[in-house]
Formats: sequence, C-alpha cells, structure tokens
Amino acid sequence: MGRPLLVGILNITADSFSDGGRFLAAEDAVAHARRLWSEGADIVELGPAASHPGAQQVTAAEETRRLTVVIDRLIAEGVPVSVDSFLPETQRFAAARGAMYVNDIQGFPDPAQYEELADTDCRLIVMHSVQRMGPATQMKTDPAAVWAGIEEFFAERLAALEAAGIGRERLVIDPGLGYFLGTSPEPSLRVLAHLEQLKARFDVPVLVSPSRKSFLRTLTGSSLSEIGPATLAAELYAACHGAEYIRTHDVAAIRDALTVFNALDAAKVGA
Repeated sequence: MGRPLLVGILNITADSFSDGGRFLAAEDAVAHARRLWSEGADIVELGPAASHPGAQQVTAAEETRRLTVVIDRLIAEGVPVSVDSFLPETQRFAAARGAMYVNDIQGFPDPAQYEELADTDCRLIVMHSVQRMGPATQMKTDPAAVWAGIEEFFAERLAALEAAGIGRERLVIDPGLGYFLGTSPEPSLRVLAHLEQLKARFDVPVLVSPSRKSFLRTLTGSSLSEIGPATLAAELYAACHGAEYIRTHDVAAIRDALTVFNALDAAKVGA
C-alpha cells in the first residue's frame, strides 16, 4: 500500500468545530504543532479561520496575525508547513513566509491570482466543494450530481491553473467531504469509495480529510468525542485506495494503524 503523507491539523481559531480556542494563543499552537510533528506528521497545516457552517468571518489581517509567530517558529525548526486559507492576502503571506503548501477550500477561483501563484514555489491543494465559494453550508445534495460536479470542477480548474503556468507537479486535489458535499453521508461515502477513479481521471495526488467529519458522526451516531474509531476506519480505507495525503487531527492513530497494516502485508508477502 505504501504510506500516504500525514497532514496534521492545527486550528489557530476561536471556533473550529472540534477544538476551537484551544490553540489560539501562539505558544499553545507551536506546542501542538511540535506534538503533531513528533507523532509522525509529515506536514503541519495551520488554519487561521474555521470553515464549518456558521463559522466566524476572519479578516486577512487577523489571519496573518494568528499565523505569524507560529509559521515563523515552525519553519525555523524545519517543520514543513501548509496554510489553509481562501483569502489571497493570506495565501500571499504564507508563500512569502516559506509555506510548502497552500490549501484553498474554494480551489483557487480567481484567474487574476494565477500569475502570482505561478511565481511561488509552494504546492497548491485545490479543494472542491458544492458551495464553490466561502465556508461550508448545510445543503441537501444528490450523490450522483455531486460526483459529476467534482469531475467537472477539477477538469476545468486544473486546466486553468496549468494554462497559467502552474505545473501539474505542484497540484494536489481534495474532493471535499462532510458538509462540503452535503448534509447526508452518501456523497462523502461515494467519494471515498471512488478515490481510485478520481486518481485515474486526473493523475495528480489526492488529499482527503475525513477526520471527525459530520458524515461519520451521522453514519455512526457517535458524538464528536467518540468519533476516533470511525475517523480511523475512513482514513485507512482512503490510504488503501490510493490517497497520497491524509489530513487528520490524530496523527498518532493513523501512523500506528498504517505501521501495523503494512507490517501485516509484508509478513504475508514473506510467508
């Protein structure tokens, strides 16, 4: 199976759905980033604003204020950093500060920004959502229509980015999960079940982030504090079906699960 890269989630926010306020102070954020790194994260992703339904709007000035100390400290320590923001000013700041990745839940919608993005060195995580613009909302959707929309979205967006001089080797796609696809579990389940088809269609690395998502809580009836096993099952499934990046709150759990899974596979081959 190999091992996907693990992206540890660090929410520097007041209202993220799972840990809002815990890491808003720079020292707390740096400490948690080091913890994620020590647990096996290949990349630590800094999110200066929440994106769930009802999340507070945060200005670019506030996002960069929240990020500055944390990103500077981590990059000085050699930790690969991603920044999760759809604000061009924050993306510009992240690239200039040395972020290795910029993650946009809107999928980089503004062609006027492409020339500037082409001049950076960072990789771009191009995310799909049924909302297209802004944070997640609660929408009832049809799984087949969502899947068709994903294929259409990536075909158009990747072509536009490449035409602007952004090499395909710099692009990672994220089909979105949870409220980014709809209020019911079915669209998210369909996406995870067809990751190999998505990879074959676009031939770029795929990132998924089922961690603690709403569709898992709906599917299992588990509370947020109990959702760890369901998250791990979804992450392992994604890893087994070709996801190159797993974005997660609990790096140690998926690291250990992958270690055991691959050890068992190796033992079977050697028997």
